[in-house]
Amino acid sequence: MRDNPYREDREELRELLRQYQNLRLGRNHSFLEEEDFERIIDYFDEKDEIAEALEATETGLEQFPYSSLLMIKKADLLLAGRKYQEALAVLENAELYDSSDINLYILKTDAYLALDQQAKAVELLEAALGMFEGEERLDLLFELADVYDDYEEFDKVFDCLKLILEEDATNEEALYKICFWTDFTGRNEESIRLHQQIIEDHPFSELAWFNMAAAYQGLKLYEKAIDAYQYAVAIDEKFDYAYRNMGDAYLRLRKYKEAIEVLEKVLELSRPEDVIYEAIGHCYHRMGNFAQARFHYKKAVHLNPDDSKLHYKIAVTYMLEEQWAGAVKQLENAMRIHRNIPEYNLAMGECKMHLHHFKDAIQYFGTVVRHKPRNVAGWESLIRCLIQAGHLEEAAEQCQAAMRATDDKPIFLFYRSAVCFMQSQPKEGLLILESAMEKSPKLLKKFIELNPAILQNNQVVDIVARYKKGRKI
Repeated sequence: MRDNPYREDREELRELLRQYQNLRLGRNHSFLEEEDFERIIDYFDEKDEIAEALEATETGLEQFPYSSLLMIKKADLLLAGRKYQEALAVLENAELYDSSDINLYILKTDAYLALDQQAKAVELLEAALGMFEGEERLDLLFELADVYDDYEEFDKVFDCLKLILEEDATNEEALYKICFWTDFTGRNEESIRLHQQIIEDHPFSELAWFNMAAAYQGLKLYEKAIDAYQYAVAIDEKFDYAYRNMGDAYLRLRKYKEAIEVLEKVLELSRPEDVIYEAIGHCYHRMGNFAQARFHYKKAVHLNPDDSKLHYKIAVTYMLEEQWAGAVKQLENAMRIHRNIPEYNLAMGECKMHLHHFKDAIQYFGTVVRHKPRNVAGWESLIRCLIQAGHLEEAAEQCQAAMRATDDKPIFLFYRSAVCFMQSQPKEGLLILESAMEKSPKLLKKFIELNPAILQNNQVVDIVARYKKGRKI
C-alpha cells in the first residue's frame, strides 16, 4: 500500500508531462501509452488550457492514429471551442473504429443541438438506445430528456424519466426530476400509478412516497397527500421538503394548527426562510391570533425586508386590532417599496380615516380610484371618508363619478341618497332610495351604516316596509 498515493500520482503526472515535452521537442523520451495521452489532455483541460489540450490530442493521434478514445477527446475540446462541424467530422471518424463508446453519441448530440438540429439529435439518441443497456442506456435516456427539455417537448421529458424508473426504480436523479415534470405536465394520475408500483417493490423509498404525495396534491387530494408525506417522513425524519409540502396541504384543508406543527419542523431541519415564517404567520392570522401572526410576519420581514407584501400583512394584523398608528408605520414601510399598489393605499386611507386625518385619507383613497377606477371598494371608501369629513358636496359629486366608472353599481345610489338626506334634500333622497331599493335591496344595510338615525324618518321606513311586502330583502 502506498503511504501517500496523492503525492505519488502527482509525481507520476509531472514525469508524464516531462516526457511529453521531450517528445514535442524531439528529445529522448520514454514511450507514452494511449492512456498517458488521455491523462495529459485531461490535465490541460482541467486547467482550461484548451489550445494545449488540443495540441496534446494531435500529438497523441500522431502516435496512435486509430485511437477512437483520443478522437473523442479531440471532439470534446472542439465542442468547447464551438467548432461544431469539425467536432462532428472527428466523431464520424471515431465511430469507424469503435461505435460502442457512449461518449460518441452524447458528444454528437451536443453538436447537433448547438447547430440547432434537434431532430438529428433525437434520431441519434433513439437509435443508440437499442445499442446500450444498464447504466449507459439510462445515461442516454437522461440525455434524450434534456434534448426534449431544450425544445419544450415536455411530455416527452416525462416519458424518458418514466422509462428510466421502469428500468431502475430507485434512480435518485430520475425520482427528483419526475416530481417537477409531473407538476409541470399535469400527469398526476400517471405519476401516482408509477410510484405505487415502485412502492410495492421498494416500500422504504421516501422519494417515491414524496412523489406520490406531490401528485395527490396536484389533484387537490390533500388528505391522501398528507398520508403519503407522513410515510415519507417516517422513513426519513429529516425530509424537510416533505414537511414543507405537508404544511401546504394542511393549509389548503384549513387545518392551521397541524400546518403550524409541520412548518415549525421545517424550521428545525433547514435554514430559516421568509416563506415558512410567512406561512406560519398566515395560519395564526386565520386562527385569529394576530399577535403571533405579527411575530412570524416580522421574522419573515427580517429575512426579506424588501418584500412589501410582508409589511402590508403586519399592518393588517394591527388594523384588525384597531391599532391604527401601528398599522400606519408598517404601511409606510410597504409603500416605500411599492407606493402605488391600490391595496396599500386603501389600507392607509382606512387607517388615516380612523385617526381622523381626513385630508390624508382622501388623498390615499383618491390614489386607489385613479389607479383602479372600476374598483368599487376604492370609491366606497372615498365617499365614506368625504361624508365623515363633512365634505358633502364633494361626496355627492364622487357618487356620480363612481356610478359612471363602475357601470352604475347600485351601492352608489344608496350613498347618493344618504348624502341628499344629510344635505337636507329629503325629497331627492327618497326618490334615489326607492330606485336603489328596486335594484339591490340587500345593500340597505350599508345605507343605514352611514346614518343610523335615518330610520327615524317615517318616509324612509315606509319605503323599506313597502318593499319588504313586495319582495324579501
